[in-house]
Amino acid sequence: MSPTRTSLRAAGALGAAGALVLLATPATAADTATVSILHGVPDTPVDVYANGERLLDDFQPGTLTDPLQLPAGSYDLALFPADAADGSGTPLLSANGVAVPAGANATVVAHLTAEGQPALTPFVNDTSPVPAGQARVTVRHVAAAPAVDVRAGGQVVVPGLENPDEASLTVPAGTVSADVVVAGTDTVAIGPADLTLAEGATTIVYAWGAEGGYDLAVQTISGAHSAPSGVPGGTAGLVDDGALPAPVAALSVIGLVAAGAGALRLARGRA
Repeated sequence: MSPTRTSLRAAGALGAAGALVLLATPATAADTATVSILHGVPDTPVDVYANGERLLDDFQPGTLTDPLQLPAGSYDLALFPADAADGSGTPLLSANGVAVPAGANATVVAHLTAEGQPALTPFVNDTSPVPAGQARVTVRHVAAAPAVDVRAGGQVVVPGLENPDEASLTVPAGTVSADVVVAGTDTVAIGPADLTLAEGATTIVYAWGAEGGYDLAVQTISGAHSAPSGVPGGTAGLVDDGALPAPVAALSVIGLVAAGAGALRLARGRA
């Protein structure tokens, strides 16, 4: 059975308005959301602004933030060159009206499309329970590259993954050696790398970068254990055991881009 694959894209093409449906666990009484940010645009340190306030300073490529607890609400996000005056000029990349629902857990990735153009893609992180003795691994393709195959121990476990799609598997906890190859070939683009998949955790692997500099970024989300009836040891094999449990609620995030403001804006120069 092929892995469950979902794709969360900015609605339409760059510059087109629309809606994005994010799958998430139910919102709690809290008024905050958990948001992480990954910088996957090579050779471009940036400052990250939210609603006109600087959130991250001199954010370096390949860096993944610790989870940020942000008040639920609507955010205008903008990325400026790291040496630009505070919030001035034209952003390299921006998204207006990004809705952040209470209780959601998401990762926003600044990256390149398959064609090498900057993009901003939000992914919702699955925090549903993981069976005892198991681990969840999610692979996300955010590199300037065509479709890839993900292999474990030399065997293809995620075929034909395209930018900016993701695929998730539930596997025995342990350690696995994985690499990324050009789809349908044995040409290695990234790896191999040993991944430690903790019991009850979700390990998210991002393939990012561009020709001459592909790399992996790894994010771990803990705390999704089910009640154990015994925890097997050993080395994990990335074998799909069927579809992941469906998230309990679908939260409709309207307006990655507010009407009239545009969706994602790319600027090739500075004001």
